[in-house]
Amino acid sequence: MVDPARATFITPSFPTGREGDPPAYLRRDFYLTDPPRTATLRVTALGVVETHLNGATVGNEILTPGWTSYRNRLAVTSFDVTDKLTIGQNTVGAIVAEGWALGRLGWDNRRNHYADRVALFLELLLEYADRTEIITSDSDFRANRGAIQVSSIYDGEEHDARLEPAGWDRNGYDDSSWSSVESLEWPTDALFEPTYPPIRRISELKPLAIFTTPSGKTVADFGQNITGRIRIRVLGDKGTTITLRHAEVMTGGEIDTETLRTAKATDRYTLDGSGIQDWEPRFTFHGFRYVEVDGWPGELSTDSLRAIVLHTDMERTGWLETSDPLLNQLHSNAVWSMRGNFVGVPTDCPQRDERLGWTGDLNAFAPSAAFLYDVRGILGSWLDDLAAEQLTKGFVPWVVPDVLATPSSPTALWSDVAVNLPWILYEEYGDADILVRAYGSMSTFVRQVADLLDENGLWGKGFQYGDWLDPDAPIDNPAGGKTDAHLVAAAYFCRTTRQMADTAHLLGRTSDIEEFTELANRVQQAFRNEYVTPAGRVASETATAYSLAIVFDLLSPEQRKTAGGRLADLVARSGYRISTGFAGTPLVADALSSTGHLDKAYMILTEKQCPSFLYPVTMGATTIWERWDSIRPDGTINPSGMTSLNHYALGAVVDWMHRTIGGLTSTSPGYQTIRIAPQPGAGLTHATLRHRTRMGEITITWAIEHTQAMLEVVIPPGTTAEVVPPLHPDCHTETVTEGQHNWSYSLSEPYGSRPAFDFDTPLAELAKDSHTWRLLTAVFETHLPGIPIDGTAPEAAAMGLAMMLEYIPGASEQLTEDLRAALAASALGAQS
Repeated sequence: MVDPARATFITPSFPTGREGDPPAYLRRDFYLTDPPRTATLRVTALGVVETHLNGATVGNEILTPGWTSYRNRLAVTSFDVTDKLTIGQNTVGAIVAEGWALGRLGWDNRRNHYADRVALFLELLLEYADRTEIITSDSDFRANRGAIQVSSIYDGEEHDARLEPAGWDRNGYDDSSWSSVESLEWPTDALFEPTYPPIRRISELKPLAIFTTPSGKTVADFGQNITGRIRIRVLGDKGTTITLRHAEVMTGGEIDTETLRTAKATDRYTLDGSGIQDWEPRFTFHGFRYVEVDGWPGELSTDSLRAIVLHTDMERTGWLETSDPLLNQLHSNAVWSMRGNFVGVPTDCPQRDERLGWTGDLNAFAPSAAFLYDVRGILGSWLDDLAAEQLTKGFVPWVVPDVLATPSSPTALWSDVAVNLPWILYEEYGDADILVRAYGSMSTFVRQVADLLDENGLWGKGFQYGDWLDPDAPIDNPAGGKTDAHLVAAAYFCRTTRQMADTAHLLGRTSDIEEFTELANRVQQAFRNEYVTPAGRVASETATAYSLAIVFDLLSPEQRKTAGGRLADLVARSGYRISTGFAGTPLVADALSSTGHLDKAYMILTEKQCPSFLYPVTMGATTIWERWDSIRPDGTINPSGMTSLNHYALGAVVDWMHRTIGGLTSTSPGYQTIRIAPQPGAGLTHATLRHRTRMGEITITWAIEHTQAMLEVVIPPGTTAEVVPPLHPDCHTETVTEGQHNWSYSLSEPYGSRPAFDFDTPLAELAKDSHTWRLLTAVFETHLPGIPIDGTAPEAAAMGLAMMLEYIPGASEQLTEDLRAALAASALGAQS
């Protein structure tokens, strides 16, 4: 914590908080008679700040101080600047732009959510052997405007190099014409020293191509949808202005900015004619793959542009590579979407007029996020913001930090992130302090919802997002999916209360254990009474409803078996296309594989027709889309007005891929004990998974070729692993500890071999082979849409395709030929 007596917030005497106001430049000189032993510069701002000392920027952080719940928590960044000071005159300065504190946030065009003027807080602590001196943000600073004319998170930045006050951050600059500064009141108890990584420039991409569009525009394609900005190197005449327009997609040969909504995402740079100039915006970022370049002097080459990838500087901890390039691209898309949406805050999207910390998106993706990157810092801080907002406002906001115009009512999958996220982080990192830190927020939320339950123990009233973005929901009502929204709420509250009871028990909160255990038991029984038949049918009869009931363990063993079968039937009837939204998508593959339908889980994973996990991949996606059909098969953009192409929530299936294809499951918090049990399917022949845990790095590699299989694992010190080699003929299981371990063995039959089917094989036998049945039903759907083919009817046990065709009036020769082709493809193991 920074001593509030030392420094104050200062702001220019001229306006800085209106739309279009330029960023403020602030500076002061100070004199050193002898070198300090240590010098620490502590800085924060209302807005975003770039700090300068003696003619150079300080540190490599950007968009400092990031975005937090500013009035509750405002980060103060510390820099060691001991070697950057000189004896004699020194100069410290800063540029402060509007950032999140003052700029517009959200789609309703509101701004100044936290302040109406930018402000700087700075202290330079000089430690000598015999004394301490402090240079602070005070009335000795002077303020002015400079080359940056406009800087907006959504709309972009405009920089006129002709207006740069050359040498403003160095000794000897004449600031007599600059304005005075004023103090600004701000709650100093909100200031804190961050323990999480900052936002940085992480990498850069060279254009894959530069081309001219049909309308004559010049466009650079970077080959990857990213979050970041463009750095240019240019030589041109004074006064030349270059305009950079960013976009995620092209339609009709031109960049299409529909996915940006009202965000202009446009940067402009005006040259001063001084020679070759390098420029990159400082206080904005964009979500884009394509950049339209206008006004470039001369010919634009790929050496003139770089896309700078930026996000919170998290450590990568998880990798998965398989034999299927499409699945590898799906996994890559999830990684890139996470990177693009972890810019200080875990947001929904990085490109349009939103970019908010939506709780539901993160809650759906949390297990995947914790595997892919070390998120303890960024998500720990975000949970502190959530708790602070919850304490102040009396509810868990749907977005954190909360800038919504209306209060957020308690809502399943969104608000209950207050409980699920700490639990996920505890399971990943094995650190109970995460739960201790969040306990007040967790318990407050659970008790708030408990007070909303009806006399039967159901969360049956109030607004719910339900299975948000179910592909069958009306285009103008994303919450209007097939599954009863209050069934979704009741199921999620069953999970939440069980986590709360487990947390109370784990932390020894004796007085709470009985309360939360009783509540968990009550809401689970209420769910069964209201939504589940004694035999195991679940109300709504949707993939989401069954997935929730199965994965959240809300059924008896007998009911679970029935539910698994019904779910398998439902996904088969949907042609293995996606029929779930935010609530069901993270769970459906688990629900299938855990009830004995691994083949169907793989089939839904590998389906390519829209809507499906791989449809965006076949359409060239390099990130996860918000909607399954954000780009329609004809190449047009979904016209809903809510069609981000960089939205990680529906990429949550990679968590199942890590545990099922990669084969790694933690069986105790923090990976002290693990289970390694890859489950090959969909014709995959090899995979490699790596995960850096708190115990060390775990590596799993498996490969299968015809009748031979191998598994190699590397276990870190302190970890014990139960290993189940894939498809082992003896169902071999072995417990191993630290070190490298290898298994090689023969399979009982060739991997991927298929039964021999013909036109006389009974339909019931054909239906038992999911792959074959998928191929056959696709043929019937093409030739005889709307006419079902049932492999479970009593007559299916004796009727083959040949007999069935006799009962179809006017069955064409083409239908027969296509059915024969489908059987041949089945024998080859080909994918539809």
